[in-house]
Amino acid sequence: MAAEPFDVLIVGSGAGGGMAAYELTRRGLKVLLLEAGRDYDPADETPMFNLPAEAPLRGEPTPDKPMGYYDATVGGGWDIPDEPYTVAEGSEPFKWWRPRMLGGRTNHWGRVSLRFGPYDFKPHSRDGLGFDWPVTYDEIAPWYDKVEKLIGVSGGPAQGFENTPDSPEGCLQPAPPPKPYELLVGRAFASMGIPTAPTRAAILTQPLGERQACFYATPCIRGCSIGAAFQSTTGLLPQARATGNLTIRTDAMVYQVDLDSAGKASGVSFIDRSTRQHHNAKAKAVVLSAGAGETARILMNSRGGGFRNGIGNDYGLVGRYLMDTVGTKVTGQIPALEGLPVTNDDGMSIMHTYVPWWGYQAQARGELNFPRGYHVEMNGGRLMPSMNLIDWLDDGKGLVGPELRASMRQRYGSTIRLGSRGEMIPNDDCYCDLDPKVKDKWGVPVLRFHWKWGEPEIAQATHAMATFLEVIDRMGGTPVPPFERDGRKAISKGGEIIHEVGTARMGADAKTSVVDSFGRSWAVRNLFVADGAVMVSSPDKNPTLSILALSWRTASHLADLAQRGEL
Repeated sequence: MAAEPFDVLIVGSGAGGGMAAYELTRRGLKVLLLEAGRDYDPADETPMFNLPAEAPLRGEPTPDKPMGYYDATVGGGWDIPDEPYTVAEGSEPFKWWRPRMLGGRTNHWGRVSLRFGPYDFKPHSRDGLGFDWPVTYDEIAPWYDKVEKLIGVSGGPAQGFENTPDSPEGCLQPAPPPKPYELLVGRAFASMGIPTAPTRAAILTQPLGERQACFYATPCIRGCSIGAAFQSTTGLLPQARATGNLTIRTDAMVYQVDLDSAGKASGVSFIDRSTRQHHNAKAKAVVLSAGAGETARILMNSRGGGFRNGIGNDYGLVGRYLMDTVGTKVTGQIPALEGLPVTNDDGMSIMHTYVPWWGYQAQARGELNFPRGYHVEMNGGRLMPSMNLIDWLDDGKGLVGPELRASMRQRYGSTIRLGSRGEMIPNDDCYCDLDPKVKDKWGVPVLRFHWKWGEPEIAQATHAMATFLEVIDRMGGTPVPPFERDGRKAISKGGEIIHEVGTARMGADAKTSVVDSFGRSWAVRNLFVADGAVMVSSPDKNPTLSILALSWRTASHLADLAQRGEL
């Protein structure tokens, strides 16, 4: 590593850490970035054109590759050898995904990029539930503008939907055309008075700098060697490196923030995962961008300088108000899509259209039994086939030989999956703390998760399933078992959508929050948090775009402080 101390030390290299590195290095600060996982270069490692038949088990999921053989994640997943976590006795299930690679989750995310709306920043003021953010949409909107232009977000023209902000002219790239099955889904929703819209996706439809436009080759979760699908490893870190101000060290498992005699952050302690040696790195300021779970773990394990419960945890707020996205899904088999002419429906590997939440006015009239809402994502069409086609092609008739092949040709491309992504209201039963007994391979206490979905989320899930079943019926289709109508059974497990946020929320004072509105720790003023941990609510919009915008704002503020000598 270069000579210490650095100006800023960043923990984590995903959306939050990558964006912080991008801004701080461009502002002339010397930055050390520590990543717990291994080095990764999507330009060299992405199997862009490999077919499922070329992979073990035809690319299907396995315990060590739960998202499938071709998923970009290397060394990570739900369960990582030697890096356990626990779920408290009596808790509902919770799953914690950790990527453990340079670029973090940005290498395999869905890339849905929706802005939070004005309601989302002041939810308590609207319905008395949850908490208000210390910032407004208008304060964050300019940062959304900057992020959309920088990373390349495609989407349609202004739609004027309630609480689903449009972007100013010049921020978005053109949207791709709807896929054929999406037109049918759109008509079914329209018959229910529900509009669809072009998806906002961090996937290029036009070249941007050295990054090429998407040419519909392979699923984005494999990574993208041409840079069309945004990831930190192609859209942020190379640009930061080009300044000459960035040093990256991988396989560096940070476990605590170090403090000096004055109570300021002096750097961090970490373990080299390959050598198992302990090290210290020094900097004038520290930014935690390790993800909501890992950032909380580092804070709680940082017990020096009189912080008996961890930095920023004097009021017991670190780890609290953990949230995830509410998810449901159902698949429908649609006869109207059978026997169509052969087409290539690959497109972007996510839907080209989606359904924004439409129920605000119905809620205002008291017609729905739950607050907040969800948006609808969909997939289908003649995508690259997978091994599970047989599950629905023969209708349980036990077809074999020519009859099976004929059925597959007739029905291939006739299924559609609808999924909800909904808001969770923070509650006192959802949090993480340190397990008092369990430690990881290196002797560091691990996280223990406590989880319980609230009644609003369960009612929301029930509504989503009823909506999906009606849409499938209006398309003349049949739902494919298994599916559940009861929201308690249909709702996703905690953490399963991999959108966990909260745990170190921002706020107006130290008694009710962990950091201020710029992500600056109340307890240690040269310590910052720039990831999903700072989020106060978990709206029905996917969080990554907001993490990028908030991190850019935090890093810009940090750079201003550094240039004024105020750190």
